[in-house]
Amino acid sequence: MDNKIPGTRWLRVIAPILITCIVSFMDRVNISFALPGGMEQDLAISSQMAGIASGIFFIGYLFLQVPGGRIAVNGSGKRFIAWSLAAWMAVSIATGFVTNHYQLLALRFILGVSEGGMLPVVLTMVSNWFPEKELGRANAFVMMFAPLGGMFTAPISGWIINAFDWRWLFIIEGLLSAAVLLVWWLVISDRPEEARWLPEREREYLIRELQREREARREQQPVSRAPLKDVFRNKGLMKLVALNFFYQTGDYGYTLWLPSILKNLTGANMAGVGVLAVLPFVATIAGIWLISLFSDRSGKRRVWIMASLFCFAAALLASVILRNHIIAAYIALVICGFFLKAATSPFWSIPGRIATPEVAGSARGVINGLGNLGGFCGPYLVGIMLYLYGQNVAICALAASLIIAGILAISLPKACDLTETQRRERLQQSGMRQQTRHSG
Repeated sequence: MDNKIPGTRWLRVIAPILITCIVSFMDRVNISFALPGGMEQDLAISSQMAGIASGIFFIGYLFLQVPGGRIAVNGSGKRFIAWSLAAWMAVSIATGFVTNHYQLLALRFILGVSEGGMLPVVLTMVSNWFPEKELGRANAFVMMFAPLGGMFTAPISGWIINAFDWRWLFIIEGLLSAAVLLVWWLVISDRPEEARWLPEREREYLIRELQREREARREQQPVSRAPLKDVFRNKGLMKLVALNFFYQTGDYGYTLWLPSILKNLTGANMAGVGVLAVLPFVATIAGIWLISLFSDRSGKRRVWIMASLFCFAAALLASVILRNHIIAAYIALVICGFFLKAATSPFWSIPGRIATPEVAGSARGVINGLGNLGGFCGPYLVGIMLYLYGQNVAICALAASLIIAGILAISLPKACDLTETQRRERLQQSGMRQQTRHSG
């Protein structure tokens, strides 16, 4: 008898979700190539205004975080994402026709609103399709959208700008959203019960497992409504909010200004900058995997968060110190890419360890929403520092933000880390899973 778990959903659910997330990331960060690719000159945009234009997306991004998740739980995430794709397609194409920075700011803000509900919606949809024992891997695939998006955005954006101009960058990548919308609507389904393409054996397995887990959660957590004020009363959770803010300031300050930094460092054209920008994002994937592996094996969440943030800051400072040695400075920027998202895996494992399940659920939304304000502050901070003091000081300011985040990681409660008993249990469970796979 074949006991292998059916896996059609890995292709039919994860693939379209990942593609959609990658396109959303491309539309989010393509401005970082457009600005040094002619937009700043054509629209007479200062470095300060460029920072605001890059970061204002994250102000709009806040608005649909909570509503999007609720719609996915109680309604149709498929329809929500379809409307979102249509909205950010229209906004992206319209950006190709802007004539002043006021129009640009308005469209970037609207783009943030239209993409704001995407991540909570897709993560909720994934939870509708994958039982607990598969959910971690499924979420990990989805969260790879940022480094993969960076890898695709860099060469494609650089080539389009070099071959045409920055306006065609927004128009072409907007039209790409239309193609993804068609694939999304034809392929994805909200739940196993609604998917006609799903084999009967896989449907029965999913309905049985997911229903069993829902009933178990109801028995273990009969109370699911915790007041939001409980989140703000928890000192550990508030430290996570602050830590995430300073982390995202460094993260998006680096991500959205990387093309400009590379162009100033190397003097390459935008096609060359696009090629150079690929390697840091390849390193990001390696960093996510390795640091999550070390964190899980040691159980030392705080240590690996701190180490990742300090190493990120050190690599930024090294890129400044080595600025007269182009190859060495570029290697330092690639090392930045390795640590760019490395702290995310241990970081997001912490809320459930220092709060009750119902409080931790609300806390994740607060931590993500308020922390992403750093996505506005990082690019804006770089823009201000560029205007006042130059690129080197701007990079040092990002490093300072990451150092603050690392210091906050040190001060987190000891409960964030796994106990020795819990660590051994995890290692035993991991070994049992490997034995099961080999025997199967």
